[in-house]
Amino acid sequence: MEDVSPDTDTPLAQPLLLERRVRQPQPAVSVIKSKLKKGLTCSGPKVRSTLTGFFPVVRWLPKYKLKEYIWGDLMSGMIVGIILVPQAIAYCLLAGVPPLYGLYTSFYANIIYFLMGTSRHVSVGIFSLMSLMVGQTVVREVFLAGFDMSEDSTPSPHEAFNDTNQTFKPELTVELMGMQLGKDDYSISIAASVTFLAGVYQILMAVFRLGFVSVYLSAPMLDGFATGASFTILTVQAKYLLGLKIPRHQGYGTVVVTWFNIFANIHKTNLCDLITSAICISILVAGKEIQERYKDRLKIPLPTELVVVAGATLASHFGEFNTRYHSSVSGHIPTGFIPPQLPAFSIMPRLALDAIPLAIISFAFTVSLSEMFAKKHGYTVRPNQEMVAIGLCNVVPSFFHCFTTSAALAKTMVKDSTGCQTQVSSLISALVVLLVLLFFAPYFQALQKCVLACIIIVSLRGALRKFRDVPAKWRASRMDAIVWLVAMSATALISVELGLLVGVIFSMCCVIYKTQNPKVSLLGQVNDNDLYEDIEEYKNLKMPSRVKIFRFQAPLYYANKNSFLKSLYKAVGVEPFLELTKRKKAEKKDRDNSKKQAKTNGEKPNFDVFVGLVQKELEFHTIVLDCSAIPFIDSTGMGTFKALVKEYKEIGVSVLFACCNTSIIDVLQKGECFGKNNKDISSLLFYTVHAAVLHANRAAEESKAEDSVV
Repeated sequence: MEDVSPDTDTPLAQPLLLERRVRQPQPAVSVIKSKLKKGLTCSGPKVRSTLTGFFPVVRWLPKYKLKEYIWGDLMSGMIVGIILVPQAIAYCLLAGVPPLYGLYTSFYANIIYFLMGTSRHVSVGIFSLMSLMVGQTVVREVFLAGFDMSEDSTPSPHEAFNDTNQTFKPELTVELMGMQLGKDDYSISIAASVTFLAGVYQILMAVFRLGFVSVYLSAPMLDGFATGASFTILTVQAKYLLGLKIPRHQGYGTVVVTWFNIFANIHKTNLCDLITSAICISILVAGKEIQERYKDRLKIPLPTELVVVAGATLASHFGEFNTRYHSSVSGHIPTGFIPPQLPAFSIMPRLALDAIPLAIISFAFTVSLSEMFAKKHGYTVRPNQEMVAIGLCNVVPSFFHCFTTSAALAKTMVKDSTGCQTQVSSLISALVVLLVLLFFAPYFQALQKCVLACIIIVSLRGALRKFRDVPAKWRASRMDAIVWLVAMSATALISVELGLLVGVIFSMCCVIYKTQNPKVSLLGQVNDNDLYEDIEEYKNLKMPSRVKIFRFQAPLYYANKNSFLKSLYKAVGVEPFLELTKRKKAEKKDRDNSKKQAKTNGEKPNFDVFVGLVQKELEFHTIVLDCSAIPFIDSTGMGTFKALVKEYKEIGVSVLFACCNTSIIDVLQKGECFGKNNKDISSLLFYTVHAAVLHANRAAEESKAEDSVV
């Protein structure tokens, strides 16, 4: 490789040589031995480091600045706990389990993440999207077990835990792990089992360092997926607003089928539920609007959900809405804790596939939120430890009748805005939930399900507002807007799981499409200096004399080889094979004419003189391939470059390479693209486009001088 200056009297005219470092690869056996030795060595400091890495709380809690941090953590923990209680009860409607288990899930998730999380601000607990995905699995399995899906949730046999006066004989029971379970107990067994599997998947991903999987969940795809899932959540909860007792749809097309069923049964609307829903939504929306408008003046968020829940519970209790108007209510919520129980391992083979999207989405949201708030506040998180933490937030609580958790954006933002400093705030939130579990849970018995549905629907305002951003997305990037629309539509119209799969596949196809149809350009020189740019994008550029400079802005590999060749042939206007064929035809034609003319004149034809006359001189003598925008090439790309050099050489055109990165150079050298033993590398490979152009012009002048001498 060489760099050439236009001034041949300066030292820069000498070849500019960059000497590559010699890297000696270590033998695989020695690498494995050293890693095993390092991994299996046991010492006191290493054990201590491993334990503190596994439980980060051991590192930061002894350094806790009590006077500086406690007030912010106490306030944020109490506020999030107050918000968490009604949401934990409400999201159980999505998960298809009784309200008690939502409180359990919120309690255990906060405790475990306090011990194992590396983020100071993330709030882990019940998340609407996770609840929806769990609920779809639960409802499917409950339906397959033969339970009546149109009836209200029946009291669980566990009600007797704190209330021996209540007796209940279920109409249908299913045997699972040697026990006869009713509908509610069977539902939480399904939810706990799929949660256990999701947590195991997440821990395995952490062990095998598979966190890169989340890289394939692009931001537009995740955004569209969340919006489509929010529309599905809205649809699933709409029946509660009207007090309709219709079964939850199984299979694909939940949104379409559910709305059809709602309108088909609209005449059965419960007026009590409808009026209650209208009042609750009005209060909740008004509270959200006031919060957003005066967020700079309000030091703490308005506890609108708690006020609505308290008011609606009192109104339902004293108004006897359940007995007088047949309004669906939450039912009895016992205090205390149910003894732990093993997840149902016998049904896990049926749930193995359902747990995969749960594990991936839960991890992706948790890590993305952790990194976002860590960047905002100037500290770092460990994604692998986050995966372990969220995995154990699912595995351990699954033994205590809980379902899948994840980091939640809304509650995390509340923690951040109310002065959260550390995960002590999560401990405070868990204590708030514990108080409800021990003392206040039975008071929510009269709470109407339509009120819970209102809380869920109003919480979706932010996600549903994303529809207003579509025009801006389209103007910023049409490809991203299309990915968003496809992911949203597939999630809303087909199913949540398939929507995720469709979104991932479509976004990856878009990346492949971009590499197969990248931007290509011919470059021109800027004001006689060494800068070259796209002649279609910039004005006042001058094309170098008889040199074509071609830039391909994508990796060159097997999938876009043909696109690269077509673009190059179109840009330079000459395809070597066709040009060579034309020349051969012209040569043959002129030979035949010469032969006929010589025969007519009785002379012997001289073909040696003719051969030099049929060569057509092209508009250019050199093609410079600017490889600065090509990140890598594979063996197919190397073969393409090698063939180009050979084919264009046959028609008298040189192909030079400029601005190649070291990985491309290595591939070209291994493929002997620069001749045997890379003997021609100094005349084919250049550090800059300008050096290649100068070399091409100099070589053309020398060749012309030699031809004139001949």
